[in-house]
Amino acid sequence: MQKYYKKYAPVFLGPLLICFVGIFVVSFCIGIMYSFTDWVTLSEFQFNGLKNFERIFNPAFGVNGVPTFWTAFGRTALFAVVSIITINLNAFLLALLLTKGLRGSNVYRSVFFMPNLIGGIVLGYIWKLILNGILGLMNTNLTANPIYGFIGLVILMNWQQVGYMMIIYIAALMNVPEELNESAEIDGAGKMKTTLHVTIPMVLPSITICTFLTLSNSFKLYDQNLALSGLNDSTNLLAADIMNTVAPNFELGASLGPQQAKSLLFFLIVAAISGLQVFATRRKEQEA
Repeated sequence: MQKYYKKYAPVFLGPLLICFVGIFVVSFCIGIMYSFTDWVTLSEFQFNGLKNFERIFNPAFGVNGVPTFWTAFGRTALFAVVSIITINLNAFLLALLLTKGLRGSNVYRSVFFMPNLIGGIVLGYIWKLILNGILGLMNTNLTANPIYGFIGLVILMNWQQVGYMMIIYIAALMNVPEELNESAEIDGAGKMKTTLHVTIPMVLPSITICTFLTLSNSFKLYDQNLALSGLNDSTNLLAADIMNTVAPNFELGASLGPQQAKSLLFFLIVAAISGLQVFATRRKEQEA
């Protein structure tokens, strides 16, 4: 059987590999090149060295002496931490509850998963109406204070992604041998100790996947940010900050090099953080 796999693997993997290299790798390399240029169209560019990256660090292109990219990065990092904790904690608790033989659990699973099927723009505008309606009772709105916009994004992301992560945790919990829990109970362990020392170590691979997905989704978040609070420097996350810089230049015909440099730096930061997160959680799995 292995011989047939090796023989026909190139036939099935070849087209996929060609598409991946042609669409992703080549485009990514071209993007790296454009981050070191002044360009307006793909055919009109001039190399300028590291000037685009210097502008990212230049306080003159920021707000109150701080470059908007780094302000947005700090806001995004805080948002990612809060999202990882709240989304995964809520999803895990729901998964625990819905694997205890609760009546109608399949219906609850479907209901909690449904928000993940709705597009980010639609969700953003729905929650904008809801939250502005609540804040309107206090004569304020989401854009009046950056904290309101931040909390609104956290609520929105929890409502959208908890159900998806819950499904992953349910699949993992259903594969935990019941004998382990029974042995722990016989040894005198309570439900809390059994969960901490038996259940969680057994589902660590799922925790790795869910934290990685939550982290990457938090850093790449754009649609919901745009719909909920618009493109403004006080509430922008990283992706929205890059787009907020690009949009005016499309109108003015200015160079898009600085924005391309921001995008490259954005990719490197997300790749580094995601890699560290996967390494740390994988190491925790091995220790467990």
